[in-house]
Amino acid sequence: MQPLDKIITRDTKLYTPVEAAARIGIKETTLRNWRCTGKEVIPFIKVGGKVRYAEEDLIDYLNKKRVA
Repeated sequence: MQPLDKIITRDTKLYTPVEAAARIGIKETTLRNWRCTGKEVIPFIKVGGKVRYAEEDLIDYLNKKRVA
């Protein structure tokens, strides 16, 4: 069962791959490669062939990359 804080709601901001890549400062092709190879793992949602990234997941990814 998924933790309640990870459930997508109406208020969840979803980004296209182009928007998500810009949000974390990489190229969209890099994000696509990561998605296909698993080199970096950022959860995504796929509905009807379209990929979307939740804002929370992008923020979590950036926080994990933080260097003290």
